[in-house]
Amino acid sequence: MQKYSFDAVIFDLDGVITQTARIHSMAWKKMFDDYLKLREDKYSEPFKEFTHEQDYLPFVDGKPRYKGVESFLLSREINLNFGDPSDSPHTETICGLGNMKDSTFNSILADDGVKVYNSTVNMINTLKSYAIKLGVASSSKNCKPVLEATGLLELFGTRVDGIVSAELNLKGKPEPDIFTTACDNLQVYYKKAIIVEDAVSGVQAGAAGGFGLVLGIARENNEAELLKNGADRVIKDFSEIAIDDLEKWFTLNKEL
Repeated sequence: MQKYSFDAVIFDLDGVITQTARIHSMAWKKMFDDYLKLREDKYSEPFKEFTHEQDYLPFVDGKPRYKGVESFLLSREINLNFGDPSDSPHTETICGLGNMKDSTFNSILADDGVKVYNSTVNMINTLKSYAIKLGVASSSKNCKPVLEATGLLELFGTRVDGIVSAELNLKGKPEPDIFTTACDNLQVYYKKAIIVEDAVSGVQAGAAGGFGLVLGIARENNEAELLKNGADRVIKDFSEIAIDDLEKWFTLNKEL
């Protein structure tokens, strides 16, 4: 069996393995638009809709749920109490809004189901066949049920998601904690791991962790943004490359 220079590949979930990034975006938009309209009625603030390009990508994408709420609200100069994770989705706190987003996401997911990127699944199976260790690292607290729905959960040697992060008090992206923890769980040196991410906050986390290669997936035609923020290489989809391309890029990166 051919031996590769890297020992592990750690994948983000939404937008990399599963086509759930679109559902997250829809859920964020519905929750924030509803809340901003409430503020228009309650506080006479002019309504300005939540948009994908100007709001979701820079302030929310890839971040832990409550951090995403806080980041966007601060961009609009809205200050809310943090509240408590047990807050009702109808509570006007950061946690309450985050819980409303989660409720909306699960409702859409129940209607639409979970779709995967087949090229990513093919790459995961190829890596598995060469005994490369696999991990999934995601800010989402829905990571486990989403992977269970796709039948992919058992392929991964470790899962570090929003629930695990809360239990271990890990910092969210753009800090590298979830990726370094995944490597620790797999007993792999960070320099011997490849990180695969589609979000700016995710490639920033990859760059901060000192990993062997940070591969960006430009689902939003955002190649330049991913490269600027820490990706070593960027592709649009795994259908463009083979495992030998990962080996070549990883080796070149190591020599720099």
